[in-house]
Amino acid sequence: MRVHTRLGRLAVRAIYRAIREARRRWVAFGEMWRRSLQLRVVVSTLALSSAVVFVLGMVLQTQITDRLLETKTTEAVRQAESSASVVQRELVGVNPGVDSLKSRFSSALNKLTSTANGADTSGSVAGAFESVLADGFAVGADGRPTSVGPYDDVPQGLRQLVQNGTPGTQITTRQRDSGPTTFLIAGVSVSGSPRAMQLYLLFPLTTERNTIDVVQSTLVVGGIVLLLLLAGIANLVTRQVVRPVRQAAEVAERFADGSLDERMPVVGEDDVARLAQSYNEMAESIQEQIHQLEEFGQLQRRFTSDVSHELRTPLTTVRMAADVLHASREQFPGGLARSTELLVDELDRFESLLGDLLEISRLDAGVEELSADLADVRIVARRAHDSVRAIAGGTGTVIELHMPDEEVAAELDARRVERILRNLLANAVDHGDGLPVELTVLGDEDAVAVTVRDHGVGLRPGEADLVFNRFWRADPSRNRRTGGTGLGLSISVEDARLHGGWLEAWGAPGQGACFRLTLPRRQGHVLVGSPLPLAPEDAVEPDESALAEEQQEPEVVELRAEELTWQPAEPVTGAEPPRATAAEPSKPEESLR
Repeated sequence: MRVHTRLGRLAVRAIYRAIREARRRWVAFGEMWRRSLQLRVVVSTLALSSAVVFVLGMVLQTQITDRLLETKTTEAVRQAESSASVVQRELVGVNPGVDSLKSRFSSALNKLTSTANGADTSGSVAGAFESVLADGFAVGADGRPTSVGPYDDVPQGLRQLVQNGTPGTQITTRQRDSGPTTFLIAGVSVSGSPRAMQLYLLFPLTTERNTIDVVQSTLVVGGIVLLLLLAGIANLVTRQVVRPVRQAAEVAERFADGSLDERMPVVGEDDVARLAQSYNEMAESIQEQIHQLEEFGQLQRRFTSDVSHELRTPLTTVRMAADVLHASREQFPGGLARSTELLVDELDRFESLLGDLLEISRLDAGVEELSADLADVRIVARRAHDSVRAIAGGTGTVIELHMPDEEVAAELDARRVERILRNLLANAVDHGDGLPVELTVLGDEDAVAVTVRDHGVGLRPGEADLVFNRFWRADPSRNRRTGGTGLGLSISVEDARLHGGWLEAWGAPGQGACFRLTLPRRQGHVLVGSPLPLAPEDAVEPDESALAEEQQEPEVVELRAEELTWQPAEPVTGAEPPRATAAEPSKPEESLR
C-alpha cells in the first residue's frame, strides 16, 4: 500500500512538473510570438499552406479514387455481361432439379473460367474474380437457395436487385484467409432456362487499394516536403525584409542612447534603401537640432549664471546700504522708515531669487552631485517643520506631524530633502487659508514617502501637471506670505530626480492640495510604488457639472440709464494714506506654486 501511495505521489509530481514545463514553454513561445515578426510570418505561411495542401490532397485523392472505382465498375459490369452469355449457353435445357442444377452450375462456372483450348481467363480486363451462380427460387434440403460458389458473400440487397432482373454492383468487405478483403460484386440475371438464374462476379479491390495507399503516401510525403520548402522560402523572404528593420531598430536604439552619429547602411535603390536614406536624413536633422538646442541651452545657462554672479556684487553693496538705513529707521519719518523696511524685505527676496537661479543653472548644466548618506527621514522632516514654524505662526496655521515611532532610514542628501520639504510646507502654508497642514512620513522595504496636505483652495483640473513649471502662477489675486520666488517647486522636482524619486501633486477645488515625495531607500533602486497614496482618503470626487458652471464666463449685466445713480466724490482730507504692514506689502503680489 505504501509503495502504491509513493508511486502515486511521484506520478502526480511528474505531471505537475510536466505542466509547469509546458506552461513555461508556452509563455516563452508567446513572448517570442509577440516580439518576432519573422516567426509570425513563417508560422502563418505554414498554417495557410497546410490548409491549402490538405484541401488539394483531399481533392486529388477523391478524384483518383473515384476514377479507379469508376473504371473498375465499368469493366466489372462488362465482364459480368460477357460471362452471363457464356453461362446462358451452358444452362440451355437445364433440369430444374436441385442435383442437376448444382452439376450444371459447376460445369458452367468451369466453362466460364477456362477457354476451349484450356487457356486461363482469370486475368480478365477487370482483373481476377470469383464467380457465384445461384437459383434464388430453388431451395435445397438445408433450406438455402441452390448455388455454387461463395453465395453467402453476396449482400442481400444485391440479391434482391438481381432476382428482380436488374443488374447491379456493390462494394463490400468479406473475411478471407489473408484477412478482410474488399470486393466489388457485379450481379446479372441469366436467362435461357425455365426460370432466370443469377450470376455474381466478385472482383477483389486489393490492387486499387494498394494504388490508393501509394497515392496517399505520395501526397503526404509531397505535402510535407512542400511545406518545408514553403517554410524555408517564407523564412528567407521574411529575413530579407526583417533584417533591415532590425538593423534600423538597433540603430534607432543607439541613436536614442546618445550615439547621434549612428546611421543606417544604404544598399541598392529599393524600398528598404529609401527607408534607410530617409532615416539617415531624419537623424541628421535631429542631430543638428539637438546640437543647436544644446548650444542654446549652454548659452542660456551661462547667461543665467553670469547674470546671477554679476548681480551679487551690486546686490552686496545695496544690501550694506539698506542695512545701514534699516538700522537708522527710527530716526526717519514714518513713510521713509516703512520704505526702508520694504527695501530690506525685497532685498531678501532678491537674494533668494538669485540663489534659486544659480541652483537652477547648476541643475540644468548637470553639474550637481548628490551627497547621499544614511539618514532618518523623520529628523529631516522635523528640521523642515522648524524652518517654517515662524511663517506658519504668523498666519495662524498649525502643522500636524504624522510619523511612525520607529526609524525611517534611507540613503539621501539631507540638505536637498530638507529643502524639498521646506518648499512644500511653505507652499502649503501660503495656500492653506490658515487651515491645518498635515505632514505624513511612512516607509516600506523599498521606498519612503512624505506627503504634505493643505485644506486650502486646491488645484483645478489640469493644474497638477503645471504646478512644477518655473514661475507658474496659480492664482494672481492671492497675496504671498512666504516671499517665494516661483522656482521652489521646480528645484524640488530636480532634487527628487537626483535621488531617483518622484514628486507628484494632487488637488481639487475646495479640497486643498497634496504633494507626495517618494524616495528609494537605497541609491540605484528603481521605484515601482509608493508607501502613501497621492489622493487623500477624505478626498471627494468633484462634480463635473459644478466645475463646468464655475468655468463658465460670468453673465454680463447691462444697466439702463434710469438705473444709474450719481454720487458726488468725497473731499480729500489731509490724512495720511494707510501704511502697509510688513506682512502685507502695499502692492499685492501674485502667489506662486
